[in-house]
Amino acid sequence: MVMKKSTLILILLPLLSLGVLFWYLSNANQTPDKINNTSRHPLEYKDNTLQCPQCNMFIVGKNDTAQIITNDGKTHFFDDVGCAILWIREKKLSMQSLTFWVHTRDTHTFIEASKAFYSVTDNTPMKYGFGAYETKQPTSISFEEMQLRMLRGENMSDPRVRKKLLGN
Repeated sequence: MVMKKSTLILILLPLLSLGVLFWYLSNANQTPDKINNTSRHPLEYKDNTLQCPQCNMFIVGKNDTAQIITNDGKTHFFDDVGCAILWIREKKLSMQSLTFWVHTRDTHTFIEASKAFYSVTDNTPMKYGFGAYETKQPTSISFEEMQLRMLRGENMSDPRVRKKLLGN
């Protein structure tokens, strides 16, 4: 009788361990960018687990980040709002078909990108300079103006534009 129980345990234990391992591996890849975001709200994530699809930098913190949810419910994470703008152009996506969130510097929350106001001289991860704010600042520009400047290359990453804006 003892022999039969130990044989059963020796058979079941490895099978159970394999089941747990397969479950873990299948759930380990469930990063926020692979989840169907039906709520279309900004998602939480862990630092250094996601890469910006435009510049491939790992995303750390929320400052200056953006999230875009496409029609298929997939959330794309960006380290800089400028990267998000370039990615939209590259993918030939329509702004009307996207949900676009930016993390603000003043209220430290995500708001719709089109409702934010943008600085042109902030120190952002990719040095584009477009920090998002919920409250209008004296020198801030609209989303449409920020998008236009980004697409024209008129941002702080261009030394001539930087010199013109900062005067040095």
